[in-house]
Amino acid sequence: MNSFSFSKDSLAKIDTILTHYPPERKASAVLPLLDLAQRESGGWLPTPAMEAVATMLSMPFIKVYEVASFYTMFNLKPIGKYHLQVCGTTPCWLRGAEDIMNTCKKHLGIQKGATTDDGLFTLSEFECLGACVNAPVVQINDDYFEDLTPEKMVEVLDDLKAGKSLHKGSQIGRQCSKAIDPAKVGESC
Repeated sequence: MNSFSFSKDSLAKIDTILTHYPPERKASAVLPLLDLAQRESGGWLPTPAMEAVATMLSMPFIKVYEVASFYTMFNLKPIGKYHLQVCGTTPCWLRGAEDIMNTCKKHLGIQKGATTDDGLFTLSEFECLGACVNAPVVQINDDYFEDLTPEKMVEVLDDLKAGKSLHKGSQIGRQCSKAIDPAKVGESC
């Protein structure tokens, strides 16, 4: 990508975002503007997109790059249509995140950090998605899939590949963050 410009819709969002910051502190809007740029660039931040953010915020490019390269929510190289982020923090690990990661690797034929040849899936490890009680958790793009098993993960992957609609959240019917009670799975809060 040799050039980048924000869409009309994003420019309107940027105008709103900038109202939340004093004009002399508009650089504080770097995170939401990088998020918009990444969404417009297909899930990653090419250099021209970061340059556009830097120009818009009157920041040196290197400062924008430092922010983008620090936060794991920003991708500095192209990713697949579905970004699988497997939580690897202790609660998820204790409840089977390593099995989920290995299932993804085996089923997709890729290693952590790689993208499938068809461009559908990128596999990453993430540290703490903040849904520990419903571990193990995988974030796929903007959605959480919780209470996963290796078998359920394969089903999710196959459904994504087939373009099917998915049930997000708990995969066992748990509501909110209730403790698992096999007799009451699916009961509302």
